[in-house]
Amino acid sequence: MSTADIERAESGRGRVWDVVAAVLALVGLADASYLTAEHLSGNSVRCMIVSGCDEVLQSSYSTVAGGVPVAALGALAYFTAFSLATLAAYGYEGARRLLVPLVALMFLATVWFVYLQAFVIKAYCVYCLLSAAITTALTLVVLGRRLFTPKRLA
Repeated sequence: MSTADIERAESGRGRVWDVVAAVLALVGLADASYLTAEHLSGNSVRCMIVSGCDEVLQSSYSTVAGGVPVAALGALAYFTAFSLATLAAYGYEGARRLLVPLVALMFLATVWFVYLQAFVIKAYCVYCLLSAAITTALTLVVLGRRLFTPKRLA
């Protein structure tokens, strides 16, 4: 096997990490977009697994800066992560470098919002927990790409 063949195989493995990150971000975008639309339309969100969606989504923590839904900020973050991961899959190193701090910020926000649900609001929103799971998985994928891809491709 030639050096070029090895580099192509390693590049393909690196691209798989980027594609998985893009798919996760797309799922997160769908979740956050749904919550944003429901919030802006004033509809009540139905929780099927846990109760407490309304308590969480109508709390003072569900909006920032003049009534902007936190879910809208999440949708923007997921859209940006999707865009960067897609660009990274096509070999844009700058996009890959920007994805790391974005996902780190998203993860920190996730930890904060789960804390708020558990200890301040004392209620859980299944859609928010889904977003937390997606962001955690996205964080693990981005971290995994950095740890398990050869340095010249990371």
